[in-house]
Amino acid sequence: MIEPPFRKKIFAFAVVVGVCLTSWLAGLFFFGWKIQSYTQDKTTPTDAIVVLTGGRNRIHEAIELLNTGLASKLFISGVPQNIQVGDIERVAGIKADVEEQVELGRQATNTIENAQEVADWCRQNGIKSIRLVTSNYHIPRSIAELNSHNLDLQVIKYPVYSENVASKW
Repeated sequence: MIEPPFRKKIFAFAVVVGVCLTSWLAGLFFFGWKIQSYTQDKTTPTDAIVVLTGGRNRIHEAIELLNTGLASKLFISGVPQNIQVGDIERVAGIKADVEEQVELGRQATNTIENAQEVADWCRQNGIKSIRLVTSNYHIPRSIAELNSHNLDLQVIKYPVYSENVASKW
C-alpha cells in the first residue's frame, strides 16, 4: 500500500503533467488555426518583395508577384554562393520579366540569419514596406525574427500553402 504523503506527490505530479500536456495541445491547436488564417494579399503594392528560401513554391510565388508589378524589387534571402538568378528561375519554373529587379542574399543559412540579412538589405535600400513570402507555418517565426531588428517596416504576410499539407490539419 502506498503511503499518503507519497500518494499526494504522485497526484501533484499527475496534475503538473496534465496541465503541461493540456497547454502544449492548446498551443498546437492555436498554431494550426493561426497558420491557416493568413490570406494572400495580391493587390497592395510594397517597396519590395522578400522571399525566404527553403520551402516549396516560395520563389515561384515571389517572382509571379514581382511580374505583376506589386513591387520594383525582389530580394531572395538564403541563396547558396554558386547559384545565379537564371538557376533559380529554371528550378522555380518561372522567369522574372526584369532580372535586374532580383537581388540575391547569400549570407543566411537559417531563419535568424534570414532576418538579419533582410534587415540589412532593407536599411541599405531604404525599404519601408515588404511583402514577406514564406510558407504559412514559417510566418510566425519569420515575423518574430524580423521584429527583433527594430525596423520601421510595414510587413504584408504572404503565405505559401503546400499542396502536400491538408488545408485543415
